[in-house]
Amino acid sequence: MNISNLKISNGGLKLQFLAVYMSWKFTIMRSIKTYFRAAFTRESLVILKLKYVTLMDVPTMVCLPCLKTLQLESVTYVYNESLQRLLSICPVLEELSVHFGNEATVPVFSIIVPSLQILSLFIAADIWHLIRYEIDTPSLKYFKLEDGIDSESYCEIKNMPNLREAYVDAGSITSFKCVVGPITSTKRLTICLEDNVYGDGFVLNELEHLKICVCQKNSLNLLAQLLRDSPNLRVLEILYMEGHEDNECDNLDPWNQPSHVPECLLSSLQFFKWSQYSGRPQERDIAVYMLKNACRLEKVTILADTRELYVSNLCMIKELTLSSRASSTCELVFAEWHHVVSDE
Repeated sequence: MNISNLKISNGGLKLQFLAVYMSWKFTIMRSIKTYFRAAFTRESLVILKLKYVTLMDVPTMVCLPCLKTLQLESVTYVYNESLQRLLSICPVLEELSVHFGNEATVPVFSIIVPSLQILSLFIAADIWHLIRYEIDTPSLKYFKLEDGIDSESYCEIKNMPNLREAYVDAGSITSFKCVVGPITSTKRLTICLEDNVYGDGFVLNELEHLKICVCQKNSLNLLAQLLRDSPNLRVLEILYMEGHEDNECDNLDPWNQPSHVPECLLSSLQFFKWSQYSGRPQERDIAVYMLKNACRLEKVTILADTRELYVSNLCMIKELTLSSRASSTCELVFAEWHHVVSDE
């Protein structure tokens, strides 16, 4: 157990931060009320982190009235209601991170928090028993969803009228269809999908900043669809999401340029950035298309992945520098992309 950030007040010792990281199975049972009261002054707790613990039950008499940040990683929930019962005793919770690994056994879970503003939800691909989950967070501003399940589990994601930024890495059509309603109002979107998951009929009128991961074989078709459906896009970034670099596809489908130039290229797109650009023909075709058709483009930044170059740096620079540009004021910048290795 790791405890830090203690503060002394007139009322005595008050704990604002508590982290419980257990290398063995630790069970928070019905005695949780006694544990909370004995371990810290519950009215003062602001941040709580639980990792590798088992949550069986949360008595209704317990309350965490000041808790604003809650992180749950590799927690085992004994009952379907265990997670929601814990959330229900946190009336001012603003930031929640939930990581469902292979220890998760419940087929159903809910996240219903009226005060929540930031939600990060990770669901591992090998949780085969998950049948349904529900999210209802009317104050949410940022939503990160990493749903690796490719089965048709049912999810209901609703009531996010204030959502402004989303990160979506969805493994199935079902999970993406559940989140597409809320993300239509976002201004910033980071996304990784196969195009057959995306489908048709979506309009992202509010979207201004798009980051698209191109680790999938048909990622370029998804790019064309998103350009078509984002008429007010100002910033476009092509990249590999963190952790997706090893999924880099060596056999990208050809770029099929849209039959009509997307509205955002004609009227709104100002900045275009490509990280880990290697100069493959498909990549070159897209870069040339953007230069040729984006009328209001102010800056294009190409970060070349020197580990995977398909053409020399000089040839790459010549190809794009000599391409025609719809915007006479467009600045073209070349630099090397540097791979950053995490210390974790």
